[in-house]
Amino acid sequence: MKASVASNLAVISFYLLIIGFSSISVYVNASRNHIVGGDRGWRFPSKSSYNIWALHRSFAAGDTLHFKYSRGAHNIVRVDAAGYRKCKVSATESAKAVSSGSDKILLKKGINYFICSLPGHCAAGMKMKVHVKKKKAH
Repeated sequence: MKASVASNLAVISFYLLIIGFSSISVYVNASRNHIVGGDRGWRFPSKSSYNIWALHRSFAAGDTLHFKYSRGAHNIVRVDAAGYRKCKVSATESAKAVSSGSDKILLKKGINYFICSLPGHCAAGMKMKVHVKKKKAH
């Protein structure tokens, strides 16, 4: 009887250990969702407010940027560094524009550039660059 109880305790302990490690793994590898601009959302700011917002946060590859705005008022386009500086969008980039008003974009390692491509919006400050670190391996 004692051997049976000890065996059952060993099996239960093993399963609890597996569940514990699984929970830690899910927690460590969980990506984060960042709401761009916080409560203010994605709308006309001062020229640098979105970059200031981004500088005060830590981003990892696999995290998501959540752009919230009034549908039809703006859009989001991931661009390259030149497109960011010049507020210009290539045909390929333009085809990937999103404009639902609640857009989630997965971040990649490196510098990610985003603009609103509606006329005059980028020049008025509707742009942001985000420095993204690679996801930490644990």
